[in-house]
Amino acid sequence: MKEYGQKVRLVIKFYPYKYRDFARISAGAALAAYDQGKFWEMHRLLLKRSPKLDRTNLITYAKEIGLDADKFRESLDTRKNDGIIERDVKLALSLDLYNTPTFFINGRRVIGDVPYEYLKKIVLEELNAAKK
Repeated sequence: MKEYGQKVRLVIKFYPYKYRDFARISAGAALAAYDQGKFWEMHRLLLKRSPKLDRTNLITYAKEIGLDADKFRESLDTRKNDGIIERDVKLALSLDLYNTPTFFINGRRVIGDVPYEYLKKIVLEELNAAKK
């Protein structure tokens, strides 16, 4: 995103792994943080602090990044963003996804945590193809 700016668009979808204890609530936490303008800050903390992702820890992380803890807690407890998560899960199933992360770059599926240079190569190929 930093390197290509307006030439690329990043869309994040949630596909919480059903066998991970805190995957669903963590997705809800990321969306609750998004609602308060701090998605990336929460995203980084979730990755850094995993597997400590229970409700109590998530509320602590919310406070740590300066979120309104009451709004955050309410979002988690009412499952405010479950509709978004469920929509994304249905999309993942319809695409026969089985691994996270999975990237789509102009329809090209890239599965797994691949090196930046690998993604960059594909982005460049797609940008060059778009010029033709």
